[in-house]
Amino acid sequence: MPNIKSAKKKQRKDLNKTKQNDKYRRSIKSMFKDMKKGKVAKVTQKKLNSIIDKASKRKIIHKNKAARLKSRVSRFLKLKKKS
Repeated sequence: MPNIKSAKKKQRKDLNKTKQNDKYRRSIKSMFKDMKKGKVAKVTQKKLNSIIDKASKRKIIHKNKAARLKSRVSRFLKLKKKS
């Protein structure tokens, strides 16, 4: 437990930031699950790419991971259209 006032403030800020970061991670994860279950109407490639880009821009996920996720989305939806 921090004793210094600025350390207490940083702890509060970190807690809020963690909540926001988790929100982005959960939304990406849940959209991927929806996509794989077949709820494609709910999940569009544009929407999912937008969320991934925002998370990457805010340094929540690494830029290479963002590129990999976007690639997987496009590949999955392309295969879905063929079948």
